[in-house]
Amino acid sequence: MDYLFILFIVAVFFAVVLLLEGFYQLWNATRGPEIQRINQRIQSMSAGSYEGRSAFLIKKRLLSQSPAVEQVLLGIHRIHRLDRLLEQSGSTMSVAQLLAMTLLAALTALLLGLFLGLPWFVALLLALAAASLPYIAVLNKKLKRVSKIERQLPDVLDLMSRALRAGHAFPSALEMVAKEGLQPIAQEFRVVSDEVNFGIPMEDALNNLAVRVPVTDLRYFVIAVLIQRDTGGNLAELLDNLARLIRERFKLLGHIKVLSAEGRLSAWILTILPFAMIALINIINPHLMSVLWTDSLGQKLSLAAMAVMVLGVIWMWRIIKIRI
Repeated sequence: MDYLFILFIVAVFFAVVLLLEGFYQLWNATRGPEIQRINQRIQSMSAGSYEGRSAFLIKKRLLSQSPAVEQVLLGIHRIHRLDRLLEQSGSTMSVAQLLAMTLLAALTALLLGLFLGLPWFVALLLALAAASLPYIAVLNKKLKRVSKIERQLPDVLDLMSRALRAGHAFPSALEMVAKEGLQPIAQEFRVVSDEVNFGIPMEDALNNLAVRVPVTDLRYFVIAVLIQRDTGGNLAELLDNLARLIRERFKLLGHIKVLSAEGRLSAWILTILPFAMIALINIINPHLMSVLWTDSLGQKLSLAAMAVMVLGVIWMWRIIKIRI
């Protein structure tokens, strides 16, 4: 009897182990890191604009994990621009998650403003400002990522030029950048290489790269490669010249930033100064400043002043922003 009990315990143990192993294999086959990595690489291709005979090879990015929410979001006009923004920022969020964060931030700020007894229009402005924070965060992440790609582009062009001089074909040079390049530009060239391997023509894969990464120098690279494929020529020398041109432009841009540093500092001071003065006067004499949000005329003047200040801020930043 004792032996039967021991055999039963051993059988239960192995059954539990095999059950856990089965659950682990099922999870690894559907939600594992390797599957997630492959899905992310395939889904990233949909940020391009390719719509050809091989488009069925591309897995569409999901706007939401819920099919019902997905159908609602697909009915929104130009919703894919927001999805492309998330893709360009390198974020792992979906459109539904971003919209949920926006709505949550707006409701939290609105309830907080009403709880503090602020006027309804002030609470509404606070809610709008809070609702814009997730979008601004994604946009800032995109700008940093695009700027990093732009800085890495000359080194990538030099690497491709050396690969071409060593006898490699252009697709092999793309694969070399995808394997040996720095992130995040290596990820974008990995997508191009995968698209070509999946059967998408090289021209469309490069055009998709120019759509995914809004960098002017990268568009010059795409145009130069496409022209060279049609007319012929020394592509390695062309890439060397383009890399040298981009580096010279960076030097000129740095020189201009040094010369315009005083103007940018003045813009920051003029932008922050009114709000700092309002806060300081409100601390010294709260009754004097309360007229701006308790009196009807003061509210109108406050709104007019805010509109003029926003216009002035935009005007100042447009003046000191110099494009090369």
